[in-house]
Amino acid sequence: MTLAQTKPPEGQPPAPAAQGAPQPPVERRGPPPPNFPQQQRHLADAAVIARGKGLYESNCAACHGIDLRGGQQGGPNLLRSQLVLSDKSGEQITPVVQRGRPNPPAGAPPMPAFPMPPDDIKAIAEYFHSVLAHAGAQGRPPEGELVPPERVLVGDAAAGQAYFSAKCSTCHSVDGDLKAIASRSRDPRELQDLWVSGGRGRGGRDADAEGGETTRRQPVTVTVIPASGSPLEGRLARIDDFVVSLILEDGTRKTFTRTASGPKVEVHDPADAHRKLVSTLAEKDMHNVTAYLWTLK
Repeated sequence: MTLAQTKPPEGQPPAPAAQGAPQPPVERRGPPPPNFPQQQRHLADAAVIARGKGLYESNCAACHGIDLRGGQQGGPNLLRSQLVLSDKSGEQITPVVQRGRPNPPAGAPPMPAFPMPPDDIKAIAEYFHSVLAHAGAQGRPPEGELVPPERVLVGDAAAGQAYFSAKCSTCHSVDGDLKAIASRSRDPRELQDLWVSGGRGRGGRDADAEGGETTRRQPVTVTVIPASGSPLEGRLARIDDFVVSLILEDGTRKTFTRTASGPKVEVHDPADAHRKLVSTLAEKDMHNVTAYLWTLK
């Protein structure tokens, strides 16, 4: 049989190769398909990313850090969060933000619910995606990479001093509790996390003014008023929908079951004022105050 006899009639597909016969290589054009969602998505409009950045810094940076790598209140590193890495358009981030995480993984603090509009959460998610897109291979930046100090020190120290005098001086003093506060932080980013979170470091701890051993800041306290008996006040050890536990001054631990009829519970958290401030804190004010506090060395 000649070669001409083996050629199929014009217009018909070639006959399949015999079983076991070597197959011709399949031509591949272009790069292989991406394997990670952050490689598949397209970045949002710059205005959306900028809005998401502002919303993140006002609502989330105290816990998760100005650079998303974890903040003074112990929130996890979002650049290594599997949920953030797998999210494409806010579909995985939105329910977590709106519902919170009352029972987080071991070692992480509970996350409160933020009843934010879906479009705002999506803008925050798009900001995450933009950071991941510039953070290196597969969205995982080098461990030692830090935000340069000049990216945090972008505020006006004089304007920050005016804001501090108007909003903060009733509770804080630059000659008292905030004396040499800049010496407690290694860089402005850490200082910004510190004051926005209300001065509570990871696990409620912070470095002292000389940078030595860490000391516990003002603890969260609680007053428990039983249906009968005297009120008890102490350091809050645990609270949920079912029980409240406190440590009395002598070290005794007391636990009460919570029911509809009592006891009455009043929680006193020194950081509450800062949490309320964060919801109204403009980005320029945050940077201005940070620039001012950085001068207090």
